[in-house]
Amino acid sequence: MKDRSDQRVDRIVIVGGGTAGWMTAAALSQKLAGTGISIQLVESSAIGTVGVGEATLPQIREFNRMLEIDEAELMARTSATIKLGIEFRDWGRAGDHYIHPFGVHGEPIGPADFHHYWAKAHSVGKAADFGSYCLPIVAARQNRFALPPDNPASPAHAYSYAFQFDASLYAAFLADYACARGVERIEGKIVAVECDGESGFIRSVTLESGSQLSGDLFVDCSGFRGLLIEQEMKTGFADWSQWLPCNRAFAVPCTISGPVAPYTRSTARPAGWQWRIPLQHRIGNGHVYCDRYINDQDAVDLLMNNLEGEPIADPKQLFFTTGKRKKLWNRNCIAIGLSGGFLEPLESTSIDLIQSGILNLVALFPEKQCAASDVDEYNRLMDLEYDRIRDFLMLHYVLNQRDEPFWRDMREMVWPDSLREKIEAFKRRSIVPQYDQGLFQPASWLSVLIGQNLLPEAWDPRVDAMTGDELSTRLQRIRTSIETGVDHMRDHRAFIESYRACFVGTEAKPA
Repeated sequence: MKDRSDQRVDRIVIVGGGTAGWMTAAALSQKLAGTGISIQLVESSAIGTVGVGEATLPQIREFNRMLEIDEAELMARTSATIKLGIEFRDWGRAGDHYIHPFGVHGEPIGPADFHHYWAKAHSVGKAADFGSYCLPIVAARQNRFALPPDNPASPAHAYSYAFQFDASLYAAFLADYACARGVERIEGKIVAVECDGESGFIRSVTLESGSQLSGDLFVDCSGFRGLLIEQEMKTGFADWSQWLPCNRAFAVPCTISGPVAPYTRSTARPAGWQWRIPLQHRIGNGHVYCDRYINDQDAVDLLMNNLEGEPIADPKQLFFTTGKRKKLWNRNCIAIGLSGGFLEPLESTSIDLIQSGILNLVALFPEKQCAASDVDEYNRLMDLEYDRIRDFLMLHYVLNQRDEPFWRDMREMVWPDSLREKIEAFKRRSIVPQYDQGLFQPASWLSVLIGQNLLPEAWDPRVDAMTGDELSTRLQRIRTSIETGVDHMRDHRAFIESYRACFVGTEAKPA
């Protein structure tokens, strides 16, 4: 067999720290342990990070498990709270509210999916609010939480959870992890990039100090600047502003007022929306908006006037364009995080896109020449991820029933065919998207479709085999089971204190 050792990647250079850089470094240090591959991360303390994304999706738990990170330690080190979903206020009509949970609605009661039975019962006024058939929603509304049981057969098993944490503390936590496993952190600012004249591959980066870092594979985690993927390689950017026009945000933390909720909140505003993310030590707040409909001063005033506690820092303004690089892997450079693209944080997808980029890189880890088939497959997978997230974010906007100019324009925009087909399929026959690959599954689509007042005109005909009385009985039985389960859960704050104690060792583990 031909010896291909000369084609092996020996040196990886990660450009930029922050959440994207240190998640990449931590994962590669774990997955490539024992290979002898050198991993260097270069970052400058003089260059700040965005540091706004504090809410995550349940997939982050899979990432942490891959790294064998203890959740109790993670929560203690990052001031984390539990997240059971996202509450949306005023997104349909003023006064509306619903929760997109990390779990399913209902349980099997016949050959058709649960939402078909609910739709029939609701059409004749015999069903409660859709959210009342979902355990994590009922728990979130009561500020309660318990770890899901290990028994898959238990009805209470059908939910998951994520974290609301300080992203800068998470990055520092992973930096410790990665450096303990051989990653070399190099302080410095990159001032030059050297590429091969024939292949266009990056060969080295030069720091302000004059030192040079050579590599076989470069991961661009430099944020919006796209130092390698765009400034050097001119990859190009697919601008999605015609579909997601919000282009600015103000972010500010405030003191905690009231219970620490196990969910993130998004409240619709006249030209965008406001987030609320409760941590153990503060609440993260922000106002995402489109500057064509509101000026910066009014935008920051609206945010500051709607805080629940006292601000503990000055508001920070962010500028962005929604979209993605035309290629996230170009030659021997992979863009992960904001350098690869940005989709507004409405559904907390930023960290998940980082995670997807890392895991796809590990699965398709290349040789020095970066085979075109690997590059194409990586870009196909990431394009699919971005496209489907884009459609799901747009769903929230196009289903609004608000009267402000911004919201009318969002309703009346030209929708991508992929989104229009999904909405029409649900409206006509209660059909929801189901993917082999992709982030948001049927339960997520149902939450937004029904939560924003789009009800199906028909349902699976097999539902009609069940009598109305039997259907009402089954639905009530599900609600009673959920309410009983939630009654046995702990207060969210009490759970956090007990779970933190698992790490510091001052109290027994929670039941």
